[in-house]
Amino acid sequence: MSLMGGAFWRKARKLVRLLGNPAFRRGLRFGVAAAIEHRTILGALPVATVIDVGANTGQFSLLAASLYRNAAIHAVEPLPAAAAVFTRLFADSARVRLYRVAAGAGTANAPLHVSRRHDCSSLLPIAGGQTDFAPGSEAVGTITVPVRPLDELIAPDDLARPVLLKLDVQGGELQALQGAGRLLAAVDHVYVEVSFLPLYDGQPLAHAVIEHLAGHGFGLAGTNHPTFDRAGRCVQVDLLFSRLPAAATHLHGRPLMEADMTETGQEAEAAPYPPIAAASSPSLAMASPADCGRT
Repeated sequence: MSLMGGAFWRKARKLVRLLGNPAFRRGLRFGVAAAIEHRTILGALPVATVIDVGANTGQFSLLAASLYRNAAIHAVEPLPAAAAVFTRLFADSARVRLYRVAAGAGTANAPLHVSRRHDCSSLLPIAGGQTDFAPGSEAVGTITVPVRPLDELIAPDDLARPVLLKLDVQGGELQALQGAGRLLAAVDHVYVEVSFLPLYDGQPLAHAVIEHLAGHGFGLAGTNHPTFDRAGRCVQVDLLFSRLPAAATHLHGRPLMEADMTETGQEAEAAPYPPIAAASSPSLAMASPADCGRT
């Protein structure tokens, strides 16, 4: 089967699954396909609050509203056209709140580089790596949007636990995390899209995001939905992180202290990292119209 043929059948199978759920059928009437490709890896998590950063038109929030029936959802999306669709989709839902800003490390007004494929838009300039990986994602203009740190938008004390933080902001994931220092202390799980190859100018790659989360007490708990370029290189993947047990955080998240030593002077044994979670079958697809805003 050709790559194009494989992509067609994947989309057809997804459409059939969406049509079987009344809430997802309603999403389709607004042109929003719920991000059910994340259902397997996230469905078993106990979640009372979802923070959807890079919400686009509501693909991930629509899934989250179905998975976590009583959870509050805080969504962040700066692109006016996408935010308008999101607002119409969730107009009757009191538990969903939308912030029409971009998440970043500080407070500013900044250019948003708008892609021809709107879900590929980014605060970072769109580079050749992105347009090669996802043809048709070139920039068509810029607009100025407000940028706010997540710590300024959402008060940690107001959130019911457990909290799931999802980030898919086209290369700006690390900057969004840097603006969420206090908020991260109230987060139990982080689900983030990372890249192994630069797609946007100045984009921090996967290792920088992983190191940042490790420094805040999170360990890798699962992987999902890798995508590959024509050379067979893994370009992007979604990673699930969960908060480590206290003992593991002590040993892996900060320098070893005297209290971490046994009576014999040996390093105390750390609690194991959480087991790798079951994920949906890896996708060997090339870039397709869903790859920019896969969530």
